[in-house]
Amino acid sequence: MTEHHRDAVLSPSEQAIIRDLLDADRRRTTDRIALLGRDREELVTASAQSTSDDEHDPEGTSTAFERAHVQSLLEQARTHLAELDLAFERLRDGTYGSCESCGQPIPFERLKLLPAVKTCVKCASRRR
Repeated sequence: MTEHHRDAVLSPSEQAIIRDLLDADRRRTTDRIALLGRDREELVTASAQSTSDDEHDPEGTSTAFERAHVQSLLEQARTHLAELDLAFERLRDGTYGSCESCGQPIPFERLKLLPAVKTCVKCASRRR
């Protein structure tokens, strides 16, 4: 990882825009986590109350799939929340807006679209 460029520092108005975007995304993500947690609990409760045998009951396999799907979505949301928290830290310490791979500035338009992003388009495309 290269040294972060200081010319990537956002203006105060750009920082305010990013902070608002991060706040809104964080609220949506915490709401999603709460909703998915309730969904998961309902599925667990429903499957515990049923006497179905997942292996032989056609409905059982869809219940197991649905539980796994909700769990996967919950893990993704928790990961995204952690990424948002790291973006807030980078915003506070002045490294927000610099690519973590090459250190070059990330275009403001990209930051507005993906406020938790850590890499520029060039570095992100190399990872695929």
